[in-house]
Amino acid sequence: MKHDVSTEELAAKVHAAALHLLRHVAQEDRATGVSAARLSALSVLVFGGPRTIGALAGLEGVTPPTMTRLVAAMTADGLVERIPDPDDRRVVRVQASESGRSLLLAGRDRRVAALAALLGSLSAKERRRLDQAATILEAMVAGRP
Repeated sequence: MKHDVSTEELAAKVHAAALHLLRHVAQEDRATGVSAARLSALSVLVFGGPRTIGALAGLEGVTPPTMTRLVAAMTADGLVERIPDPDDRRVVRVQASESGRSLLLAGRDRRVAALAALLGSLSAKERRRLDQAATILEAMVAGRP
């Protein structure tokens, strides 16, 4: 019979598993040829919609000057485009271009395929347990009980 695992032991186990899983799928991100910082910012724009540079910097945990340089490079690469704010002409928002959106979604598809390949070796019972664990994790980080 297994002993109850402490909160700290479980936290350490989930932390290690999450890091290993993220490292595994990050290999797919490298195939895009786009830096992790650019992919992260692009993800915010694709899934969260247009943002000001200041708002994007805040979400990404960088300074506005750093985000300005990142956005300039992403604009030059055709991944994002600047658009005027409909409510305040002095404000400029950044949004993902169609090319940026396509690149990000293709990368997501490759990560999902890599995970699916790993999951393919699991039994039906293991997949059900992992599905339950994923549901718990999603609820936990969303702040739901």
